[in-house]
Amino acid sequence: MPSTDPTALAPSLAVEPWADPVIDELGHDPRSPYAERFWLAILGPSTLWLLRRLADELERSPEGFTLDLAETARSIGVGMRGGRSSPFVRSIERSCRFGATRLHGNDTLAVRRRLAPLARRQISRLPEALQREHARWVERPPARPTAEQMRERARQLAQSLLEIGEEPAAAERQLHRWRFHPAVAYEAVQWAVTRPASAP
Repeated sequence: MPSTDPTALAPSLAVEPWADPVIDELGHDPRSPYAERFWLAILGPSTLWLLRRLADELERSPEGFTLDLAETARSIGVGMRGGRSSPFVRSIERSCRFGATRLHGNDTLAVRRRLAPLARRQISRLPEALQREHARWVERPPARPTAEQMRERARQLAQSLLEIGEEPAAAERQLHRWRFHPAVAYEAVQWAVTRPASAP
């Protein structure tokens, strides 16, 4: 549950990225087939649509942005009326409850870029057909990423590590532990170190 009363939310929220190198590495984009197929049954459609909208905006504004609550509620087809029980406020509550976002006070929302893989307890709540499909999904060999995809992923992780306070050398070692080639890890950290703070 959020740590603030959602009925006291400001008309707009300052959205900031919630860096988590582990979830950023192992998780799933809210716009991915995994999220649509499996998280949908846990979060519900309005919460998943909210997280997709937040992911789109964070992609355009990686340092954060301002979210107009009434406008966003209308854009995903849910209402703001009803105080704590309004569909949009419930969507924010659910996103916090399941660890995709967290509220700081009444005016700031930290948002993960990725959703964690479903936990065993959450999988058990899926319909049986989806449970079987999830088991097949996780057993499926992952598609081998291209060199360009590996380079881009390493850069994203390096940037997240530096943002949470890791020193460049420590960030590079962590990329090694995540099995990035040393040359890819080095280039990614150098890119993150020299990237202007205002760059997209």
